[in-house]
Amino acid sequence: MSSSGDSLSRAEELLARLEAARGELEQLSGQPDASPERALEILNELSELAKAVEEELDRAKRAAEADAARP
Repeated sequence: MSSSGDSLSRAEELLARLEAARGELEQLSGQPDASPERALEILNELSELAKAVEEELDRAKRAAEADAARP
């Protein structure tokens, strides 16, 4: 698999983790006795995952551009 393909695969895995965390936060928001601390932990996790996805997509883009520039 190419470097861009590897980055895209990692981005997809990170997106799946992001979606799972988002679902957990949504579930938590529906609980009257939900822990605000846990909600903050999930929000931090979402932020970190979103940044990681963006980094992987940037890597994939750079790798694809490098591949396209090769003869």
